[in-house]
Amino acid sequence: MIWKYIIIVLSLIFISLVVIKMKRKDFSVEINKLIQYLGGKENIIESQINLSRLKVVVKDVTKVDKDGIQKLGAKGIVEIDNELKIILGPNSKQLKKYMAGLK
Repeated sequence: MIWKYIIIVLSLIFISLVVIKMKRKDFSVEINKLIQYLGGKENIIESQINLSRLKVVVKDVTKVDKDGIQKLGAKGIVEIDNELKIILGPNSKQLKKYMAGLK
């Protein structure tokens, strides 16, 4: 009798783990899209991540697709000259390790 409960509990744990994994974002795909929306790797001069913001200095601001960046989940974008501050929220910490590959 107790084995039935153990099997049911293990099944529920397995299903929960599968659902959690399916909801997890694939940041390697998102960072590639973000780089594309920023005008490509060659358009990015410098990038920094501070708490919930990504600061990017680009060569040509006209190559940046701001609508595409917002579709990725950006809360807002502030543009000053050739510098963009993209408000990402809690996802910025996870994107930080992928942005390190740009340097």
